[in-house]
Amino acid sequence: MVALLQRQEQQERQKAWHAPLTACAVAMAVLAVVSAVGLVVDDRTVMGEGVWLKPFKFAASFGLYAITLAWMIGNVSRWRRTLWWLGTVTVAGFVLPEISAITFQAVRGVRSHFNFATALDETVFMVMGGAAYLGWALTLALGVFLVVQRRVDQAMAWAIPLGVIISLAGMSVGYLMTAPTPEQAQALTGGMDLVTIGAHSVGALDGGAGMPVTGWSTGAGDLRVAHFVGLHALQVLPLIAVGLRRFVAATATRTALVILAAAGYAGLTGLLLWQAQRGQALIHPDGPTLWALGGLVALMSLATLAVGAAHRRRRP
Repeated sequence: MVALLQRQEQQERQKAWHAPLTACAVAMAVLAVVSAVGLVVDDRTVMGEGVWLKPFKFAASFGLYAITLAWMIGNVSRWRRTLWWLGTVTVAGFVLPEISAITFQAVRGVRSHFNFATALDETVFMVMGGAAYLGWALTLALGVFLVVQRRVDQAMAWAIPLGVIISLAGMSVGYLMTAPTPEQAQALTGGMDLVTIGAHSVGALDGGAGMPVTGWSTGAGDLRVAHFVGLHALQVLPLIAVGLRRFVAATATRTALVILAAAGYAGLTGLLLWQAQRGQALIHPDGPTLWALGGLVALMSLATLAVGAAHRRRRP
C-alpha cells in the first residue's frame, strides 16, 4: 500500500508543470496588465502607437508561449531533466532578455525594433536579435525532445511536431523584417548612416495607419501578420487535438483531422506571407489573394469531407 502511494505521488510530481516557464507566464500576465494601464495613463507615442502597446503585445504572446511549453514539459515521460533545463534556459536566455529590452525602450519612449539611432539603441536591438536566434534554436531543441515522447494519443503525437515546425517557420518570418528595405540598402551602399534598418511594412514606411490593438498596417503589406499566425501554431494545433477528443472517438479520424488542420494552418501562414511581401494590406486583399484563399478553403473542406466519409464507413 505504501509503495502504491509513493508511486502515485511520484507520478503526480512528474506531471507538475515546468515551474520557471509557469512563473514566466505569470510575470507576462502581470506585465500585460501594467502595459494596458500604461496605454491609458501614458500618452506618449512611438511611430504613431502608444509606447506601451508593444510590451503589451509581446507579453501576451510570450505568456502563451511559456504556458504552452510549461504544460508540454509537465506531461513528458522521457528526457525530463533535459527538457527542464531547456525550458529554464528558454526563460533566461530568450523570453526575459527580449521582453526586458522591449520594456526598457518603452520606458525611454523610443522605438525598440530596428533602432540604430544611438549606440545604446543599437546594443538593445542586438540583444533582442541574439535572444530571438537563441529562442529559435531552443524551440527546435524542445520540439525534438517533445517529439520522441511515448504517447497513447496519436493525434497529439502529430499535433506537437507539426505545431513546432509551423511555429519555427512563423518565428523565421521575423528575420525577414531585419533585412534592409530597398531604399535603406541603397542608402547604406551610398555610405549613409541610418537610424533605422529593417521594417515591418512592405511597400510603405513603418508608422502609417494601422489596425486597432495589433497595429498591423492598413495601407501596405505587413510581415507581422504571418509572423503572429505562424508563431502560435504551437498553441493552436495541440488545442485542436485536445478539442477533438470530445467530439471524435476514433483515433485515426482525429489524427487525420489534426494533420489536415496543420496543413491548412501552414497554407494560411504562407498565404499571409505572400500577401505581405507583395505590399498588400491584410484587409485589402486583391483578386489573386482571394482566389488563393478560396482555393485553400475549398481544398481543406473537401479533404475534411473525405475524412468524415471514411470515418462513417469504418463505423459498425
